[in-house]
Amino acid sequence: MKFTKMHGIGNDYIYVSTFSERVDDPPALARVMSDRHTGVGSDGLILIAPSQAADVRMEMYNADGSRGRMCGNGIRCVAKYSYEHGLAVKEKMRVETDSGVLNLTLHCRAGRVESVRVNMGRPRLHPSEIPTTLKGERIVDHPIEIGGRPYKVTCVSMGNPHAVVFVDPLAQVDLPQVGPLFESAGCFPQRVNAHFVQVCDPSRVIMKTWERGSGATLACGTGASAVCVAGALTGRTERHITARLPGGELQLAWAEDDHVYMTGPAIEVFSGDWPDGDRTSEPPAS
Repeated sequence: MKFTKMHGIGNDYIYVSTFSERVDDPPALARVMSDRHTGVGSDGLILIAPSQAADVRMEMYNADGSRGRMCGNGIRCVAKYSYEHGLAVKEKMRVETDSGVLNLTLHCRAGRVESVRVNMGRPRLHPSEIPTTLKGERIVDHPIEIGGRPYKVTCVSMGNPHAVVFVDPLAQVDLPQVGPLFESAGCFPQRVNAHFVQVCDPSRVIMKTWERGSGATLACGTGASAVCVAGALTGRTERHITARLPGGELQLAWAEDDHVYMTGPAIEVFSGDWPDGDRTSEPPAS
């Protein structure tokens, strides 16, 4: 089975085109291939499939095999792969996801995609849309206790659930310790992606991310989009910001049409051939 390793500012996935390959058990394949010691190593698996509603369809699986609805960094890589591998050679591309069809603009040079602008859609702010059991019309700087410590959380859905916490300094956040506590907190019935953010000035932030199903990641595109919305809702930032994540920078804009636009790079790392007999064979439990 042919695969390609790609990343968007360090948020890395394994990509398989089901235009030409067959994947019988995507969750098991995601777990095996994502292992950074015995597999390829990645934050998960993304299948690029035919679509009746768009140019291609994106199916995302986290490193633990759970299904993801959308990935902002992943969808930029889907666009690059589709363009450069001849699946959809268009600078204006439509990609179907579990969160709907998204419109992308590819910035190309000499037949290569250098960056991609994604219309991430409208943020969803009502608790039932995120979902969270926290009470209110919008969850903005809402007090919450996680692991015995108080936080103020702002919740946004960008097709998947996000909890944003503003901190200063960011270095005080012990992400491996607090991230899992946020992810599995009882007030988030479908788990949550947790983001810890320091505001540098009204147009720049730095952030760390704990993704549900993948853990600490170098970047999260939907998360950066949620941070853009959360910063504006709380009055901490403007509606156009640069977000610096461990893997690099993204440009975000919560525009007047109420849609969030994200621009960033997509990088192809290498391609390989996963042995047929090892497609979904997982190591024995310890």
